Amino acid sequence: MTDQKRQMKLDILVLAAHPDDAELGAGGTIASHVAKGRKVGVIDFTRGELGTRGTPETRAAEAADAAKIMGLSVRENLGLADGFFINEEAHQRKVIRVIRKYQPEIVITNAVYDRHSDHGKGASLAADSCFLSGLAKIETTDENGSAQKPWRPKAVYHFIQSQFIEPDFVVDITPFWDTKVKAVKAFKTQFFDPNSKEPVTYISTPEFMNLVESRAIELGHAIGVKYGEGFTVRRYPGVSDLFNLL
Repeated sequence: MTDQKRQMKLDILVLAAHPDDAELGAGGTIASHVAKGRKVGVIDFTRGELGTRGTPETRAAEAADAAKIMGLSVRENLGLADGFFINEEAHQRKVIRVIRKYQPEIVITNAVYDRHSDHGKGASLAADSCFLSGLAKIETTDENGSAQKPWRPKAVYHFIQSQFIEPDFVVDITPFWDTKVKAVKAFKTQFFDPNSKEPVTYISTPEFMNLVESRAIELGHAIGVKYGEGFTVRRYPGVSDLFNLL
């Protein structure tokens, strides 16, 4: 990655436990904000190496393809241990470095709890690191060894994954539904492929993709649109203009 990208400031940074979490949970929201001219990046915590299907190498290639589809400004992988990373100082410092590196206004991350234990852990690791990143006495350095300045995002939002969690707000992704689907299907080894010889998993069945669409339809219906993505918040969102709400 070039020095220019290392210094890039992002509007939104998605911190996700596994490659494909961002696409499934917030792919439409990401594409929507990229279309509005926002710079969006994704940091995957792990390589998904414990996944039944595919390999870390195929997941990396698929993540790169999905990044192009969504129009990401940057995508990186922290290489934390899939299934075994924890919310503690060493891991927090790695996340703090990327938060300070990209200085996002908004962080989007995993569901606060879910079927996969990494998702709840990822949510806590991301949220705690966002707070700690704003503390000046926590010292970190960038890739060049230069001291980083403290930075705290203005908001942390959690997307909804396998388990249904009542959202605090819903984003209209109707114009970007096809983009979301293409980004998800970029992970060819992970999702339904009638020609695949790999073992069937929870997410590789046609029914799982039906769930993804049904969830989006349900959330969209709640706000009067065709497709939506839901998010929960750590603190109340504020508005200054009621006409900004649907």
